[in-house]
Amino acid sequence: MAVRAAGEGPPRRRGSKSIMKALVYRGPGHKTVEDHPVPRIEKSTDAIVKITKTTICGTDLHILRGDVPTCAPGRILGHEGVGTIADAGVGVTGFARGDPVLISCISSCGKCEYCRKGMYSHCTAGGWILGNVIDGTQAEYVRIPHADTSLYRIPAGADEEALVMLSDILPTGFECGVLNGKVQPGSTVVIVGAGPIGLAALLTAQFYSPATIIMVDLDDNRLATARQFGATGMVNSSDGRAAATILKLTDGRGADTVIEAVGIPATFELCEDIVAPGGVIANVGVHGTSASIHLERLWDRNITITTRLVDTVSTPLLLKTVQSGKIDPKRLVTHRFKLEDIIGAYETFANAAESKALKVIIEASQ
Repeated sequence: MAVRAAGEGPPRRRGSKSIMKALVYRGPGHKTVEDHPVPRIEKSTDAIVKITKTTICGTDLHILRGDVPTCAPGRILGHEGVGTIADAGVGVTGFARGDPVLISCISSCGKCEYCRKGMYSHCTAGGWILGNVIDGTQAEYVRIPHADTSLYRIPAGADEEALVMLSDILPTGFECGVLNGKVQPGSTVVIVGAGPIGLAALLTAQFYSPATIIMVDLDDNRLATARQFGATGMVNSSDGRAAATILKLTDGRGADTVIEAVGIPATFELCEDIVAPGGVIANVGVHGTSASIHLERLWDRNITITTRLVDTVSTPLLLKTVQSGKIDPKRLVTHRFKLEDIIGAYETFANAAESKALKVIIEASQ
């Protein structure tokens, strides 16, 4: 495998120095498209990936609101995408230049105590670092640490747009929502939030054949999409009576699994109101402010509350499932942009009620 020495970047030059276009976070409420140095190999286990397609996550919006203090101004955002290997350190053995790859939102060394437990999100040398504590994927190139254990080879003929959904939202909805929520055959599931993560949970919950899946959201368009994706019931929560409506739909019992996919106090407390005795509240949302846990109501109900940052341990399974045609995450894609138009992509994604956006695809290069 041909490699470059540490410190050498891919051979791309504009003028006299190697630069690229990137979306840069400049503090709460501020982002710009800037010329930025092309990343270089820093450690032998790094790879440089030339991005072909990336996307915007709800977590990026949380960063822009100032909810993620680990992300400092000056950071290139983004933790999802597909591309090709442009360069690799001498320690990378699984990939060579030109290989098409899926980028995991979680970087994993594969060796530390947490990685050995399958908790890649808490890797002592990785975890959620892309677009958070190191530069991310909303750019023409990105440096991927621990490349052998943080990238996946893209099968020949695979749909890249569908695979972008496997960087984050599909494993997040599946692991943090469905698996943590212990969805079972014949059970009742309520998913609070019909955005991309909630819809990813809806798609993957159907692996386990629950009898009922009720989606809750303020947006009738997203609820209509949820019906197309397999939901059996829809509740618009704008009237403030969502809990009463769900209890009526479940004959007063509530839900065996409640998946919180929004990340605000009101939706988490709604989950507490509708969980059945013995049920599970699986939190998926990113919470920037505190939410109350009403133990005065829940202490005797035998419920479980779970939290999790996606580990992406399910990515190989989901990749096979997508390739077999059992699930089509490309249905989540509603808008497409070029990298130079990424500011417009953010506006579209952030104003989903008006734009009817779910996931946006941003094309960085061919």
